[in-house]
Amino acid sequence: MANATMFTTYAIYQVIALGLNPLQLLLVGMILEVTVLIFEGITGVIADMYSRRLSVILGMFVLGFGFVLEGSAMWLGEASLLMSAFMWLLLAQVFFGIGATFISGADTAWIVDEVGEERAGRIFLKAKRVGLFGTLVGIVLSVSLSAIGPNLPYIAGGMMYLMLGIFLLIFMKETNIVRAVCEDETSQAPSHWRSMKATWLSGAQVIGRQPVLLLVLIVTLFSGAASEGYDRLWQAFLIVDIGFPQVELQGIHLNMASWIGLIAVMSTLLSLLVMWVVEKRIDMSNERVVLRGMIVLTVARIAGVLALAFAPSFAWALVAILLFEVVRTVNGPMYDTWLNLNIESKSRATVISMMSQSDALGQTAGGPFVGWIGKRYSVRMSLVAAAVLLAPILAVYSRARHKR
Repeated sequence: MANATMFTTYAIYQVIALGLNPLQLLLVGMILEVTVLIFEGITGVIADMYSRRLSVILGMFVLGFGFVLEGSAMWLGEASLLMSAFMWLLLAQVFFGIGATFISGADTAWIVDEVGEERAGRIFLKAKRVGLFGTLVGIVLSVSLSAIGPNLPYIAGGMMYLMLGIFLLIFMKETNIVRAVCEDETSQAPSHWRSMKATWLSGAQVIGRQPVLLLVLIVTLFSGAASEGYDRLWQAFLIVDIGFPQVELQGIHLNMASWIGLIAVMSTLLSLLVMWVVEKRIDMSNERVVLRGMIVLTVARIAGVLALAFAPSFAWALVAILLFEVVRTVNGPMYDTWLNLNIESKSRATVISMMSQSDALGQTAGGPFVGWIGKRYSVRMSLVAAAVLLAPILAVYSRARHKR
């Protein structure tokens, strides 16, 4: 709900209110991903050594502060003589990145440890389906708040994260963690820094020993590079290149925020339907089935991005966006399941964090490049570049399926 509240109408805040161009939009993403790249390994080790619960709760509070700061960037830029709103926005991405790394890996590792690997895949699917209902509420809040002030969705979403942190502080339990332990060779007491280093190296060795995890690493690298370009530019593409139809619904004129909210509602409802079918029909404990599904979904993602890039009309663009969003929703739990089926418990959070680092590296390297294409040529060409970056994933999945 918090994410949908903030990100449904983010382009109205960043493109219209703050006036960011395609390159600036991708630079915002680059700062976020550089922060993730730096801190992901550290926070993943903390989750494995000390507590996944502590890591998740800290992440909620840091994210909450970062999102409130991002929503306040417009006001701070007007009040500050030294920093523009864009600079405050970049600073907020640092908090966003640090908070996200505390949660990334720790949340899924906590779930798998508490319920067991055999039940985790179905729970990931169910959690995604339940989360979609929260998304529907968040979409309505986002459109409503955006009509009052374009920055208010971020402030509201940040407050939700802070309240969620308080809720988890009271109710979240941790009963089955298998901590990574490393004693300092020169003393009886453990050295925290040496232990953290050893845990990180242990996670790297796990990836090095398992070819399938190296393949996952490549997938996250290219997927990150592609997703950054699409996520940052699809709303800007609709606003600047395609435009929204002039429609009245029962006497109410649909403005830009209403159209974006309507698109989000349609994609969420479709995702709910598809997730229900997938949950009933697909055996998430069968790795071969999961891999086959991800190959099909990757082809569909490429088709969706290319269809959007060459969309001649709003209707065409709408179908392409709905296809991509539904496919991405289903792909998430499958990827999480595939990854967790190949990781042992004691290094789970660290290895997942390394995968997030690979994703961040892809977004850091690919994002500005895709943004430069949009500034130099057109946003359409940026979207084509994003689709091309997804293509190598098909070869990786095919190789992984052959190896298994």
